[in-house]
Amino acid sequence: MAEGLFRHLRGEEWEVHSAGSAPTGRVRPEAVQALREMGLDISSHRSKHVDEFADGLFDVVLTVCDHAAEACPVYPAETRRIHWPLPDPQTYADFLAVRDELLNRIKSHWD
Repeated sequence: MAEGLFRHLRGEEWEVHSAGSAPTGRVRPEAVQALREMGLDISSHRSKHVDEFADGLFDVVLTVCDHAAEACPVYPAETRRIHWPLPDPQTYADFLAVRDELLNRIKSHWD
């Protein structure tokens, strides 16, 4: 969801990637539906492993769960690291709550 929201809000300015420490290769249907309700289509997205980006140079690396923060590769000192400890959604209501929290944080942090 974070990738979809960032692409929607900052995709013209930023190159956005998303990855996790235990990807399944697919995006949860609840996440697809939660963003579809906002008019965003992430159905073509896939979950990716952080190792796919381990050699990348990034201005900002944002982690959204404690496990991801611990499993995140080490990036050069000039990479800004931000951690937003959000719960791992289990129910559709959880997905909506996390979506709304991500949206609020992105807007308040980068507007």
